[in-house]
Amino acid sequence: MRKELIRFLILNSIILSVLSIEANAEEIKSYQSNGVVEFVPNLDSTDPVNPENPEPEKPVKPIDPTDPDGPNPGTQGPLSIDYASSLDFGKNRISNKDQVYFARAQSYQGDQEDTPNFVQVSDNRGTNSGWTLSVTQEAQLTSTTPTLNNVLTGAKMTLSNSAISSNVQHITAPEAKNSIELVPGLASIVTFAKADTGAGTWATYWGHVEKVEEVDENGDIRQVNVTKAIQLAVPGSTPKDAVKYQTKLVWTLTDIPEI
Repeated sequence: MRKELIRFLILNSIILSVLSIEANAEEIKSYQSNGVVEFVPNLDSTDPVNPENPEPEKPVKPIDPTDPDGPNPGTQGPLSIDYASSLDFGKNRISNKDQVYFARAQSYQGDQEDTPNFVQVSDNRGTNSGWTLSVTQEAQLTSTTPTLNNVLTGAKMTLSNSAISSNVQHITAPEAKNSIELVPGLASIVTFAKADTGAGTWATYWGHVEKVEEVDENGDIRQVNVTKAIQLAVPGSTPKDAVKYQTKLVWTLTDIPEI
């Protein structure tokens, strides 16, 4: 009888201990919720940025050497040409020798230093479907005022030593043609993004800024900033009058990647 009582007390003590542990045990349950974000194509225009140090938070204001009212605004839409430099080859003395003239560097309003000439494209579609940028010299350089020799026959513009920059990370960059010789009336591919590349804002620029000495129309020597990667070659045999010659450069952006 006594042994059974002892067993009962021991068993009861064990049961009470287990119940006490279970009562004090932390109850853990789980539940799942979600986090979500969605993006849509950006229809806002994109400001030009420094092509050598692109920072969207620090837009620049380029000066157009051919238009005192400033450059044209960029195109609209999520796939856009934000800016393209006008090319100024300076004011030069007439020569009967073959000559090569360098493009003036891109200048800006404010205290921004000169940079290479550039063209800027933004792809904010969010489709990663690629694009192609081309440029066409509309016609041969032609005088802006009536004159006898009104066309610079045989003059050729070339753009070489291209580079591409962007603040975009973890995206494959588009590709730029290293050298372009403009032929009046014919389109030349400048930069292209294959499928799954080229999203964001990208600047294509040529060469780097160099300071050179030039002889101005008065025969004085002065220092100017140029980009030697952009050249205008004019044959000595081409008649030249004392006027300004000009042409239009038409930049075209399509949503079809080069194959």
